Amino acid sequence: MGYGGTHSSAARQLGRAGDGGIDGVIDEDRLGLDRIYLQAKRYAPESAIGRPAVQGFVGSLVGFGATKGVFVTTSSFTTQAVDYVRNLPQRVILIDGQRLAALMIEHGVGVRTQRSLALQRLDEDFFSED
Repeated sequence: MGYGGTHSSAARQLGRAGDGGIDGVIDEDRLGLDRIYLQAKRYAPESAIGRPAVQGFVGSLVGFGATKGVFVTTSSFTTQAVDYVRNLPQRVILIDGQRLAALMIEHGVGVRTQRSLALQRLDEDFFSED
């Protein structure tokens, strides 16, 4: 998505599965002046992420002195979780499974083009007698 430029350390994994804290960090710019902290949960579609999990993530952000975070899940978020992040002093973005899939397609991450279709239209300028 263009964060951190092209340098190899633009994104780093901090935690492991089940750590309850921050899973990774992405430099927002090439110099690393601002960072986005990440939490990722791979849950079944019927297991929505609730407010307590999001609150735990926000607590981890506070512990790191962070102002920006992204919580990503393959499932969804409860209404209480979505409402909770609306009025926080930290900027927290919630990305559910549907939005994650759309972002993956948009940025070509983890997907492969199977077939593409080109639509042709007549170029009238080609036939003009200038």
